[in-house]
Amino acid sequence: NKRASSKVIPFAVANSICSFDETDFAGGVGNWPYTDADFSRIDKSDDTRFYDSPRFVTHIDDNAISALTDYYELEMSNKKKGGIDVLDLCSSWVSHLPEQNDSITYGKVAGVGMNEEELAKNKQLTEYYVQDLNKEPTLSRFEDDSFDVVCNVVSVDYLTNPLEVFQEMHRVLRPGGIALMSFSNRCFATKAIAMWLQADDIGRLTIVASYFHYSAKWSSIEAFNLKDAPLKTPDRPSFGEMFSNPAAGFAWASTASAVAKSNQGDPMFVVKGVK
Repeated sequence: NKRASSKVIPFAVANSICSFDETDFAGGVGNWPYTDADFSRIDKSDDTRFYDSPRFVTHIDDNAISALTDYYELEMSNKKKGGIDVLDLCSSWVSHLPEQNDSITYGKVAGVGMNEEELAKNKQLTEYYVQDLNKEPTLSRFEDDSFDVVCNVVSVDYLTNPLEVFQEMHRVLRPGGIALMSFSNRCFATKAIAMWLQADDIGRLTIVASYFHYSAKWSSIEAFNLKDAPLKTPDRPSFGEMFSNPAAGFAWASTASAVAKSNQGDPMFVVKGVK
């Protein structure tokens, strides 16, 4: 586990937790170390039943969404003239991509997801496809070297065939393209894979990094924490100060409440692979 750094972006900080190289893993590319037991799930029923009804909700809180969108903006700004081509895997009714601006324009934005109603509501997608990646992990409808960015938001923990999915991600990315796999600590526990439920945050970062490593020859793999360090609660005024100046007490209570709310928000992590 290598260097750590901070990259400042609007309203958030992308803290580089570590980068990974071949020495961080037991085997080389193709030496898949996992067993079927690692990908077992509590609910083994067909995923199409679970996702049959649309869920027009977000699965992370507003601060985590803002941090992720700001991080996307950092990664995509000035990346390519003429429009960035994006593939959103396990897509839904919202992709959390930044709006187009002077430094970001989109070409095609393709979504692959489980529920057609959700995908049809996603205004950022230029095209979408209903596909269960756990049944059909190939992305054969897309040509080699056809995307600049592949993203996946809080869904990597549900993949039961991640080796094939990550191999396909590498295939469809252009040289220098990036894959951004983000997750928090929330999930549908009955559908998440066994080893995900058994791991802590660092273990989950390592799991996702290992998917990259064993699937193909990526030029770099790096893990980020997108949330700021916890804020410090301000010192409470003395009872005497609050008695003589009630406004000071109200100001402290308001600030302390805001700090507590911010600190209790969802964590947000990204593992980034560069082709």
